[in-house]
Amino acid sequence: MTEAYIYDAVRTPRGKGRKDGALHEVTSVRLSANVLNALKERNNLDGHAVEDVIWGNVTQVKEQGGCLARTAVMASDLDESIPGLAINRFCASGMEAVNLAANQVKGGAGDAYIAGGVEMMGRVPMGSDGAAVAVDPSVAMEEYFVPQGISADIIATEYGFTRDQADALAVESQRRAKAAWDDNRFAKSIITVRDVNGLPILDHDEYMRPGTDMQSLGSLKASFEEMGKVMPGFDKIALMKYPHLEAINHIHHAGNSSGIVDGSAGVLIGNEEFGKKFGLKPRARIRQTCKIGTDPTIMLTGPVPATQKILADSGMNIGDIDLFEVNEAFASVVLRFQQAFDVDPELVNVNGGSIAMGHPLGATGAIIIGTLLDELERSDKEVGLATLCIASGMGAATIIERV
Repeated sequence: MTEAYIYDAVRTPRGKGRKDGALHEVTSVRLSANVLNALKERNNLDGHAVEDVIWGNVTQVKEQGGCLARTAVMASDLDESIPGLAINRFCASGMEAVNLAANQVKGGAGDAYIAGGVEMMGRVPMGSDGAAVAVDPSVAMEEYFVPQGISADIIATEYGFTRDQADALAVESQRRAKAAWDDNRFAKSIITVRDVNGLPILDHDEYMRPGTDMQSLGSLKASFEEMGKVMPGFDKIALMKYPHLEAINHIHHAGNSSGIVDGSAGVLIGNEEFGKKFGLKPRARIRQTCKIGTDPTIMLTGPVPATQKILADSGMNIGDIDLFEVNEAFASVVLRFQQAFDVDPELVNVNGGSIAMGHPLGATGAIIIGTLLDELERSDKEVGLATLCIASGMGAATIIERV
């Protein structure tokens, strides 16, 4: 089978996902076009250089509706002969775009692809698409649906994680993100977002709160306790599914959960012939990809079975992995991953994660693959694994290896 290589990876800074965020006036299409243009310019891509643009975005309504990928191509400087495919695997959409592109290359369906994603959470709010899993009683009741924050708290309860552990992970994420920015570790991949006049709008991750400490987090109220106990009683629904739990321990809040942000990212993937044609040197090969379904109520445990599957499929074990990127959707997700595999926390999310810098849903999977590659190169390590939890009970993972 043909090898699929990563030739380049870029991302925008992440802006606060609200009306006073720096990127709020930028549409999903324009932000995506910024990323596509950066990949074109950095790699001198002319004509029908890639087979397709595969683009993830989660809330596919209004300006993020239609086939956003094709619209982004038309808004960019890429050749109009390049089509576009919009996909949605919730939080793993950006990763699934990369994995799909890699497997297309491996299977011989084209020499190269651009893959990634976008989410403008301040312009198109999460949940505004009215997903059936949440609003159709015939599905929601049968599957014991609860919101993701409740699911994160179920994980904490089931696996014994305390609020102090979750808060400590959040403080460390903020510390690592600040250290990474101070050390210019993202410089290779970050592109400045500019307006129509070429003036800079944002050149850094805007959501970060580097002054965060245990004391400041300790003052925050648990975000999902009222939702669980007072509203429609989601705790009761969860306890029907998990009767061995006496009560749900609500430990998550805004400070130890991922931030709502705007952002986009893209990865250039191709075979060896593509690299030779454009004079490009591959940075890594995509060794293995996987996706899997999991319990839809606890929902966010997917990184564990996804990692088990991808290791088995690749004939590897956890000790063969040098670095890990585990999306910080909620602190308990990462704590569960570290517990399940007994991995050194120093090898997980070395440069901080979504708790510190935010989680632009459709883009995050591509972001963490790019971050993983940059860190493998910086620290002179060889093999990395990126993985995400996914709404409705799924998991996805990607293993990359430097070349």
